[in-house]
Amino acid sequence: MSNEGRSPTVAGPASNGDNNGKTRGHRLHRMLFPVPKLGPPINPALLKREQERAEARQNRLADKITAFSGSMLFVYLHIFWFACWIGFGVEDYPYGLLTMIVSLEAIFLSTFVLISQNRADARRQVIADEHWKMVQEEDKQNVELLELSREILALTKEVRSLADPSGGGSPLRRT
Repeated sequence: MSNEGRSPTVAGPASNGDNNGKTRGHRLHRMLFPVPKLGPPINPALLKREQERAEARQNRLADKITAFSGSMLFVYLHIFWFACWIGFGVEDYPYGLLTMIVSLEAIFLSTFVLISQNRADARRQVIADEHWKMVQEEDKQNVELLELSREILALTKEVRSLADPSGGGSPLRRT
């Protein structure tokens, strides 16, 4: 088989059909959308929290906007937008309208950052609450184990005293 009819990829010329899916389009997509889709949370409490949160449309919208504004695609679009605005001379030098638009965008983006931080805080609180419940349960189990240990110790002392009523040593310890 010849490689002459194949289009080259970003990684170099095409090989024997084994380019591991690294076409220009695939690499461009990975560059523009670098954040991988995360799987569902492993912690059951977080999973329940995420399902409750996803029920509201405004939460889903805020998540999508936050994910987009935190991507390189967002940066590239702004670079392109600013270059076109200045390059095509949409307005003269002080760029008053552009400044106002960017200022309003900054206000909204800072709000989305705060929303994202509040969401992260809520997730941390859910985890902390679950850990606290687990600590409380483990504390109860430790108290029960200590009580059982005391009971076993008392029973062991009774068995030893019954086995050696004279108190001069245990028959179990004969040498």
